[in-house]
Amino acid sequence: MAGEIDHWKCHGLDFSELLYRPTVPESVGRFCQIDQDHGLDESLDKTILIAHCRPAIESAQKVDINLPICNTNRAVGTAVGSEITRRYGAEGLPEDTIRLNFTGSAGQSFGAFVPCGMTLTLSGDANDYLGKGLSGGKLIIYPPPESQFTAAENVIIGNVALYGATSGSAFISGLAGERFCVRNSGAIAVVEGVGDHGCEYMTGGRVIVIGATGRNFAAGMSGGIAYVLDCDGSFHRNCNTQMVDLDRIEDETEIELIKNLIFQHAEYTRSARATEILLAWEGYRAAFVRVIPHDYRRVLEAQQQMRTVGLTGEEAAMAAFQSNTLQMVRVAGT
Repeated sequence: MAGEIDHWKCHGLDFSELLYRPTVPESVGRFCQIDQDHGLDESLDKTILIAHCRPAIESAQKVDINLPICNTNRAVGTAVGSEITRRYGAEGLPEDTIRLNFTGSAGQSFGAFVPCGMTLTLSGDANDYLGKGLSGGKLIIYPPPESQFTAAENVIIGNVALYGATSGSAFISGLAGERFCVRNSGAIAVVEGVGDHGCEYMTGGRVIVIGATGRNFAAGMSGGIAYVLDCDGSFHRNCNTQMVDLDRIEDETEIELIKNLIFQHAEYTRSARATEILLAWEGYRAAFVRVIPHDYRRVLEAQQQMRTVGLTGEEAAMAAFQSNTLQMVRVAGT
């Protein structure tokens, strides 16, 4: 401790106000003295899912389970995912090794942090924070077959879905609430409409919105790409363009990527909206707008240039980053 206090970086710092400890009676607790019980032992994962998924957890055998779910079941799939990560690390399991199929209304954080190899399907709806920290798993949400409403016009998941997701995919047949994909850094998502502040602070991944968006879309977005179906030309009024460009999509490879993801969306969720778009693809493709951050575009272009001179992988990425940094310095005049 003395060495840290004497470090030159600490000179001039005074934390006495922050570290001040008032004089109080012994009866006043100043640290944790009461054990907390969060009810984890009663969670769906602990009571049912882990036991049913044991063959997959222990020997990577395929598991397929059908269960009801209600909105008091929170963070469903997270404890199972933790067991997989402990045993198999970041690589997880092969795709669809574990398939958990639910019917009903899921509580908060459905599918949070689930890793590669887990697929969670929900016939019903879900609360806030769906797919929070998604880490390679797959989430599929769609209305029950007997529902009478039009999925593309009704909210099916709550706010802040895919918050901080790093990888994996989500296919949502219906509308999402506010702050969809906030801080997403690598997940792929297809959704049929979002509320305000969609893709806020996003740093990576791909998001396809085949419907309307709320206000302030892409605020603080510094990475990744969003594709928004803008049939009536009004999307620019809802997009925060401080850090992003809005482009029409001309690259055939990119167009094919969008089409393939919408096809997967239709296949997984039986989405009427996705099917409609695919059946009239030539008419819809021109209506997609690409939302791409200024800096991210420069890095992608620089990466392509580095590949043409023979650099690959991390070498190209690092060279592109350094090139973009130098360009920003020149523009700033520093």
